[in-house]
Amino acid sequence: MNPETPNITRWKCLCAYDGAPFDGWQSQRGGRAIQDVIEARLKEIFGRLIRIHASGRTDAGVHARGQVFHFDAAWKHGPEKLRAALRGGLPWQIQIKSVRAVTADFHSRFSAKGKLYLYYLHLGDADPFTRPYAWVIERVQPLDIEAMKKGAAILRGKHDFRAFSALNGPPREDTVRDLRRLEITRRGARVRIAAEADGFMYKMVRSLVGALVTVGEGKLAPDGLRELLETGKRTISVQTAPPQGLFLEKVFY
Repeated sequence: MNPETPNITRWKCLCAYDGAPFDGWQSQRGGRAIQDVIEARLKEIFGRLIRIHASGRTDAGVHARGQVFHFDAAWKHGPEKLRAALRGGLPWQIQIKSVRAVTADFHSRFSAKGKLYLYYLHLGDADPFTRPYAWVIERVQPLDIEAMKKGAAILRGKHDFRAFSALNGPPREDTVRDLRRLEITRRGARVRIAAEADGFMYKMVRSLVGALVTVGEGKLAPDGLRELLETGKRTISVQTAPPQGLFLEKVFY
């Protein structure tokens, strides 16, 4: 091997993105997924297709402050120059926050120990700078935040969350998750829901938020959430919150 030829290295990247203009994370026909855009930039840098692997997929319209992905490539100029090369050709809605070399056994998805998502509600009318990043709830009666907190306490812990997934038909995966944290805080018109678990199913966070809002509207008693956990049957009480209020905040390793 030529001594000037660098070895293949696994690179761990931390990124943030505004999900509004993209078709979600996972590669899509048409190339407007976040994965497609980053891989196109890597192809410009390395001259070949390089597949990236993320901690998980986010849906269209969902944002991230702490998404993690990795890829394997030979690069001899150091991580900061690789970060600069990546950043230089990406749209402003995607930010590469850090790049570092990791061992070959690291995997963005399978090495993860948990994730933290934040969801934002806005109560009442909202300005144009808030609406793209929150679920704006305009209603005469305010949400009962205390009832929502009681509901969150019931949902915390290790349960079968099948009723809060988007799964249809017979069970196809383990639906037990350890919801370590589900906290609701309010400051003025802004409500933040923090959800941390060892893992989340498809649309699980948005389903948890939707059910809590149903409780806050008085359409479901907090104890009704316990029944959903016990039966595992999704009902109209479990609405799917819109995507724009959801942020992947952090992945734990």
